[in-house]
Amino acid sequence: MASVSFTARSRHWDAHILRLVVFLAALCLLLLVLKTRDFTSFRTWQTMGVQFPEVGIMALGVMLTMITGGIDLSSVGVANMTGVVTATVMLAMAPRGAAAGQQLTAVLVAVLLALLIGVVAGALNGFLVAVVRIPAILVTLGTLELFTGIAVLLSGGESISGLPPAYTSVLGGRIAGIPTPLIIFVVVALIVGFVLHKMSFGAKLYLLGSNATAAKFSGLNSAWLLVRTYALSGLCAAVAGLVLMANYNSAKADNGVSYTLLTVLIVVLGGVHPNGGSGKLLGVLLAIAILQILSSSVNWFHQINGFYRFLIFGAVLLIVISTADLRSRFRFRRNSQEQQ
Repeated sequence: MASVSFTARSRHWDAHILRLVVFLAALCLLLLVLKTRDFTSFRTWQTMGVQFPEVGIMALGVMLTMITGGIDLSSVGVANMTGVVTATVMLAMAPRGAAAGQQLTAVLVAVLLALLIGVVAGALNGFLVAVVRIPAILVTLGTLELFTGIAVLLSGGESISGLPPAYTSVLGGRIAGIPTPLIIFVVVALIVGFVLHKMSFGAKLYLLGSNATAAKFSGLNSAWLLVRTYALSGLCAAVAGLVLMANYNSAKADNGVSYTLLTVLIVVLGGVHPNGGSGKLLGVLLAIAILQILSSSVNWFHQINGFYRFLIFGAVLLIVISTADLRSRFRFRRNSQEQQ
């Protein structure tokens, strides 16, 4: 039964990816007609290439946890906490006016420390979910507040600015004309795709999310798997925090507060089943593209208030999911009639 359910879900979400492709193509065509100058501007696409990586990287981590049947709402807290720690360490090791070599050393040490903190924070979530057996939504809501509180405590509630120029030039710069945040996002996406589709770890995630009981009887150490999954999500959040800090050129405890629900929106819109067991990286990437283009296009229509952005996001999610649900019901009803 588990394999049948998993196969059915996979076919369903393949159709969902096709719908996302059609929606994205229609959206691009519409904007090309209505706002040709804005849509075809190189500056527009370059700006989008800087804007979406931070939330996109967080969403990739959330995707991993949701495939197991869980969720991670603490990504923004982890990102800001690691950002505050990174900024504090860098400024302590390389005050303003420090030599370039000293700055690079400070950046390297601070970034490695931030990544380590992200892994530990994610592993804490995994431990509470897998070993203590607290529901993931409650754990990650709690740790979101915990990590945000730590960031507030370390920063005094203030923005930490004056970062070493070496940091912003490396993580906020460009390589061969391509924004560094975009390159980082592509690298993270490739790694996540390899883990999901080329390693046994990914197959175990789908098995656990599809049928936890079957996974248990197959000898799968689900607790250890969950700890590692949430640790990876924490690592993604830490990377996103580093990108976020480079984009803002500062660290603060409340940067990107809207990203908590936006990451969930991206993952669900991308076709990852909320109950776990299915979902593909391609779907999430398409969802990121759709929402980023929608977000940017709101600014092109001056008669539309920017606050309508999330209203539009919610409407898109409801339209895509409702269409998928209606198609599933129609297919089920047709199959039932054929069997009769």
